[in-house]
Amino acid sequence: MHAASGKRLGRAHPQEEGPADLRLVPPALAAWATAALALDAPAGWTTGAVVGCVVVACVLLVTGRGRTHGTGPRGEPRQRATPWRAWPRVSAAAVLLCAAAAAASAGLHGADVRRGPIPSLARQFAHVTVEAEVTSDARLTRPRIKGDHAAPTAVLLDAEVRRITPPDGSGRAVDTRTPVLLIVDARAPKGSSGPAGRRSSWLSLLPSTRLRVAGRLAPAQADGDRVAAVLRVRGSGPPEVVGEPSGPQRFAGRLREGLRQATGGLEADARALLPGLVVGDTARVTPELDDAFKATDLTHLLAVSGGNLAILLALFIGPPGLAQRAERRGLAPRLGLPLRTTALLGGAVTLAFVIVCRPDPSVLRAAACGSVTLLAVATGRRRSLIPALATAVLLLVLYDPWLARSYGFLLSVLATGALLTLAPRWSAALRARRVPPRLAEALAAAGAAQALCAPVVAVLSARVSLVAVPCNLLAEFAVAPATVLGFATLAIAPITPAVAKALAWGASWPARWIADIARAGAALPGGAVDWPGSWAGALLLALVTAFVVLVGRRLLERRWAIGVFLVVFLLLVVRPTPLTRVITGWPPPGWRFAMCDVGQGDATVLAAGDGTAVVVDAGPDPGLVDHCLSALGVTRIPLVVLTHFHADHVAGLPGVLRDRSVGAIETTGFEEPPEQAEFVRREAAARHIEVTRAVAGERRRTGRLEWRVLWPGPSPPGPVPDGPNDASVALLVRSAGLRMLLLGDLEPPAQRALLRSPDAGELADVDVLKVAHHGSAYQDPELIRRAAPRIALISCGRDNPYGHPAPGTVGALRAGGAVVLRTDEDGALAVVGAGAELGVARD
Repeated sequence: MHAASGKRLGRAHPQEEGPADLRLVPPALAAWATAALALDAPAGWTTGAVVGCVVVACVLLVTGRGRTHGTGPRGEPRQRATPWRAWPRVSAAAVLLCAAAAAASAGLHGADVRRGPIPSLARQFAHVTVEAEVTSDARLTRPRIKGDHAAPTAVLLDAEVRRITPPDGSGRAVDTRTPVLLIVDARAPKGSSGPAGRRSSWLSLLPSTRLRVAGRLAPAQADGDRVAAVLRVRGSGPPEVVGEPSGPQRFAGRLREGLRQATGGLEADARALLPGLVVGDTARVTPELDDAFKATDLTHLLAVSGGNLAILLALFIGPPGLAQRAERRGLAPRLGLPLRTTALLGGAVTLAFVIVCRPDPSVLRAAACGSVTLLAVATGRRRSLIPALATAVLLLVLYDPWLARSYGFLLSVLATGALLTLAPRWSAALRARRVPPRLAEALAAAGAAQALCAPVVAVLSARVSLVAVPCNLLAEFAVAPATVLGFATLAIAPITPAVAKALAWGASWPARWIADIARAGAALPGGAVDWPGSWAGALLLALVTAFVVLVGRRLLERRWAIGVFLVVFLLLVVRPTPLTRVITGWPPPGWRFAMCDVGQGDATVLAAGDGTAVVVDAGPDPGLVDHCLSALGVTRIPLVVLTHFHADHVAGLPGVLRDRSVGAIETTGFEEPPEQAEFVRREAAARHIEVTRAVAGERRRTGRLEWRVLWPGPSPPGPVPDGPNDASVALLVRSAGLRMLLLGDLEPPAQRALLRSPDAGELADVDVLKVAHHGSAYQDPELIRRAAPRIALISCGRDNPYGHPAPGTVGALRAGGAVVLRTDEDGALAVVGAGAELGVARD
């Protein structure tokens, strides 16, 4: 088996000889399912389930001992052994006893969350002062776009309340142990220099730190949550620490901080990824990069898993399958350590791994499996991987029943199970068809993990990635060197920072390769397809996957069919513009102006030649605008115009800039809201793009496209805008005889001022009008009559809470003779032709 693996050190996960031992699988699954159901079940139901399972299990064990069949030569009772009849009884009893243990554990854990004063105070939204022990690393919420502004980020911490002072005026403190979620506003208070200092003081807190905080309680988001309440922290100062973290946590914190410092000078992607690959620290991972990893199903690389621990243990003890052999590899046998000492030190490595990487579900599962394997090494027993996984699941669910409801734990177990069951068979089938051994193992591992995990991922994301397997294959070759060098950096950073920086530089190359793979896969137009985000959708995907596997087995026997399949697959994923234009008609030939469907926001594109366009606004979502520009075939952007700094117009800027040549960014001079203006400057500076200010009267031309800035007027003597909307950049665009008026989000005061401006005469009888402010009711009727557009286009989101577009605005436009189209109903829109042949195509 060692020689047949095709690897110098043998397989990291060798196949077991003989049939797989599945005896522990039913008890583990029974415990898992029971724990998931019993966490929020009534106490009476849980007690009844425990008693019933124990009683039935005892009956099965007693009646399964065997029956008396006559007497022996000396008159003793004779029993006939019936192992094939008794064993199912023992197995059923084991399942029932494990289910009873899981129900008891889950019931106690669930009751522990519901007891004490905090749940009732949360239902009253009471203001309280508590002492709490931090139980997780701090993390930032992801920026969210709400209408025209970005919701402020907040710091989240899991904590356990140890003492609470209720708001009854008595001043009496109550001791308790209740898990809560702390939410700390990360915005800067008025008059302060910025939120960075306060945010960093909360983000630097280590697990086991004890705090005194005051805030307002609120109920947990859903019943059956593992936290009893949410505590929104009041005040704007740093945390009040009343108890320092434990020694191991301080040591782990120094290691993690050393890794951050060693990677601080690297290129942005490597600086963000290396801490995530090594210890699961994703604080530097940008939303854009996170989206790319999700789109390619590479997020498991950022959630520290068994792969990291397997690499560490393989370096230390060598491949566990060779532990009992003379040719065993690894650092331990080179040092002359016996097996039991090796196992003990491996256990210490595993414990340190959990402390440094934090006890997330995938980390706990990996540690449990590793511990069972080390125990097998220490006792000299044959390594058995499937029982090890079942044992790990059983022990972890009994220890922490909340894992039974964790999607991360489910995905980790499914991926590991796929590598132990499906992957060896698929690898053997591929090798039998003359696929090289290493390629066969890599293909089988990636395909098996994707086959079992994809239905669960579809439930979470309502999509299916078509590029997950190739992206995982391409990234796999870089994971081991990045992880090994990353762990070396982690270990050496506290001792010699200079050497750590050199190691981090070496690790940055494979890390950047992984990031490039994720970005390239996410940028493919057909890289993912929408899928029902429900368990019914998961079942449907599982059936589709099974069908694809069955068909794939037949395709492997016909090489020409494999070639045809690969060509069709590449065309579906890459979707070259000439092909999609022939099949779908999008983008239409000769399009002049396109309005992207970016939800509740604006993103418009002005064609300026082959692959070249001027982009006006970026919408709220980088992924949506990037997809739109890719579908239009835009690769070069001489100018990006951001009409104003509301988030629904600028938050998608990273998607516009992604993998495109951009000449400059032009904005309004009214820099409100300031955080969004700073966001634009930061994104431009990171890519060395110049940011200029639009001035009324400015004229520009590129290719067949020319335009004039109509608004905002100079101030003084022009009017001072009431807000960002009235400071929007308004453009009059000409493209080979086609006249288009783009009004940004101008509201009636600015629209009336525009009608009084020297450029008012140029507003009459335009061909295309980009209706202001998503077609809101706040429009100046005179401007609509003056413009008298032939086509009026409105960018708005489906079921938006603002009622855009307003029926009155749509009615006024149609009364003036305009054809009105809107992205929420018609999708992306493209204007083609001119004069009598003017028309609009829909995606």
